[in-house]
Amino acid sequence: MLTKTDTPADTDAAQDNRAHAVVIGSGVGGLAAAARIAAKGYRVTVLEKLDGPGGRAYVYKRDGFTFDAGPTIITAPYVFEDLWTACGYTMADDVTIKPCDPFYKIRFDDGSVLNYSADPSAMKAEVARFEPKDVAGYERFMQASGRIFKVAFQDLADKPFHSFAFTMRTMFDLLRLGGYRSVHSKVCDYFKDERLRIAFSFHPLLIGGNPFTTTSYYCLIAHLESRYGVHYAEGGTGALVRGIAGLVERNGGTIRYNAEVTRILVNHGRATGVELAGGEKLAADIVVSNADPAFTYGTLLAHHDRKRWSDRKLARASYSMSLFVWYFGTDRKFDDVYHHTMVLGPRYKGLLRDIFKRHKLTDDFSLYLHRPTASDASLAPEGCDAFYVLAPVPHLDSGIDWRTHAEPYRAAVQKRLEETLMPGLGEAIVTSHMLTPQDFQDRLLSYKGAAFAMEPNLFQSAWFRPHNKSEEVDGLYLAGAGTHPGAGLPGVVSSASIVADLVPDPAIVSSQSAKS
Repeated sequence: MLTKTDTPADTDAAQDNRAHAVVIGSGVGGLAAAARIAAKGYRVTVLEKLDGPGGRAYVYKRDGFTFDAGPTIITAPYVFEDLWTACGYTMADDVTIKPCDPFYKIRFDDGSVLNYSADPSAMKAEVARFEPKDVAGYERFMQASGRIFKVAFQDLADKPFHSFAFTMRTMFDLLRLGGYRSVHSKVCDYFKDERLRIAFSFHPLLIGGNPFTTTSYYCLIAHLESRYGVHYAEGGTGALVRGIAGLVERNGGTIRYNAEVTRILVNHGRATGVELAGGEKLAADIVVSNADPAFTYGTLLAHHDRKRWSDRKLARASYSMSLFVWYFGTDRKFDDVYHHTMVLGPRYKGLLRDIFKRHKLTDDFSLYLHRPTASDASLAPEGCDAFYVLAPVPHLDSGIDWRTHAEPYRAAVQKRLEETLMPGLGEAIVTSHMLTPQDFQDRLLSYKGAAFAMEPNLFQSAWFRPHNKSEEVDGLYLAGAGTHPGAGLPGVVSSASIVADLVPDPAIVSSQSAKS
């Protein structure tokens, strides 16, 4: 019996005259693009290297525990609602999302804790606990964040930056908003307390950016969160991924797992299909790559003469940090641990310099601790808790051999958690799994093991980022964290919307194919 993993490419194609779109990768951006393109009338085939959907948002199930591998914070839920609507369905019928209040608890190294929420009165009271004189600065910062959000996200996140003229027309507004400055520099205009400067500048780390070099456009995240909230999906982010995969299939698309693409086929400068690891070739009228752009251009198009994204340019670009992620389950509850907790270390700027610039693994670290069972008990056996803890670490330019460093690093992370929030953790662990920068490279095909593709600095954003419509090959489109507008769930879903708007009408493509 044939399955989605081993179905021959031409089983249904001979009886289906619709234009064919092949989507490489089933990350959230790839699935969202596939769903929208299928809704436009294309016959869509999604090819996924792993044995299940999600890419960085893959789901691990171990010993009765469910672990979201990657993104756990859902902001701007309207971008998902728009996706469902564009595909002819209603999101609430498939996925339930609920707000987190507060969004996070931020624990500083001195033991103080900031409860970060959308409530302006509560936030002013929180700020006042740290530094009363910064309350006015907080109000001004949120106003500035709203102005940046209006231009940099609301007006431009779903617009393709393919024209340098268009880029120049938007540049005045972007420069007026201070995009040439870093997030941390901008935040320092409004806050004097060092802890508050950290609390309101750390957000770029959630999308792979260094707050000291990431363009201040990303100060928009504070407004985005306050306006739309921070949410979680019942059943984990994996439930959201399954919902989007369902949209692909309900609109006639096919998802094939264990199907690794090794080459994009090009004929006379146009993408004509893909080749898989086993040698199978699939013809396509358009190809959408959800892979890391450096992998798309440097590996899948290694055979093609590239003018803009040459191997040299890809190697010279600056890339995001990587991540060390430890997934673990406990045989008891840790009720004092919140759903989302930042456990910050003794250093901020110095630690980030070591990670992003020096590519050095240090003895101290800052952590993001995720306890989804604080909100959804279904993700662990009764009386148990599911966790993951994430530490930003250098990408593979560090030269670190994670085969030998992973376990000692995990043990150090465990020790830090026991000292701060989770006494007795070691005795309670019943299942454990790790993801290292080497896994990002080998399993997720991320260049240098960078967890978020290219770093979102000023000259690697918008027009300077790999375009959603390939500059190298006609008929090739890019969706996901490495293209415009960037990483994070709202970003990758917005990239899918851009791609769906850019691809030609399938009826026109079918007509052209029939004539050729």
